[in-house]
Amino acid sequence: MRYGLGVMLVLIAGLLWSLQGLIFRQILEAGSWAVLFWRSVGMMPVLLVFLAYRAGGSPWPAVRRTGMSGVIGALGLVAAFGGAIVAIQSTTIANAVFLFAVSPFLTALLGWIVLRERVGRETWVAMAIAKVGVFVMVRGGLANGALLGNVAALISALGFAVFTVSLRHGGVRDTLSTVFVGAVFASVAGLCAGYMQGQVMVGAAADIGWAMMMGAVTLSGGMVLYTLGSRVVPAAQLALLSNLEVLLAPFWVWLFLGETATVNTLLGGAILLAAVSVNAVSGVRGERARA
Repeated sequence: MRYGLGVMLVLIAGLLWSLQGLIFRQILEAGSWAVLFWRSVGMMPVLLVFLAYRAGGSPWPAVRRTGMSGVIGALGLVAAFGGAIVAIQSTTIANAVFLFAVSPFLTALLGWIVLRERVGRETWVAMAIAKVGVFVMVRGGLANGALLGNVAALISALGFAVFTVSLRHGGVRDTLSTVFVGAVFASVAGLCAGYMQGQVMVGAAADIGWAMMMGAVTLSGGMVLYTLGSRVVPAAQLALLSNLEVLLAPFWVWLFLGETATVNTLLGGAILLAAVSVNAVSGVRGERARA
């Protein structure tokens, strides 16, 4: 695969992920746990088909090789998937996706604590800037009653950080097999939590269809494309390109649904996005220097 094709695949993945907020807004009746269950169910067949294609046979050997680190990463994905759904249903799309962007910094902190990975000076500065952006957004959320959405978004970001660090810790190379296990865990968690809270799990057919399409097309499809592109695109550049999702997600809901964000959300999001971009650019420079 050429570098240009890899970049295009990563950008298409970001485009697909950015559509999730718009799809979420089409779900009118289903609760958070029902959405988590049906979206996870939609993910599994796509991931299995790709794993089977890549293995040239049965996908199950790759799934069985997930290991304990992969299982921990899969549990992190349960928090990431569940937190994202609660966040999007509790606050604006802009507020949720901007807070999701904290994940690279939480990953750096966890890597520093758990793996003893060195955190560069530029990353520490970027994290300090990001902290200001998060404060501005969360403070505005408190005033607008969006505390639950803000907390859920940060839990989602932390879940993705746990997923990433656990894969590094165990040297897990097959990311998608871990994602599949995470989808299985998330479906079980959604089903159990939904019944415990009395949510209707089999409700409107349209809601189920939207949730499953989101899992099969935007989430799993995006992950497959991102995995393929990541083979030839350096990690720091991947972090920079992934900002496309953060930029487009609020745009789609504004364009098609007229959903707007508060001044605090836009201001804090701009600060946070600037911090993520600065950190990614410094990573690109570092990779070029090492090359």
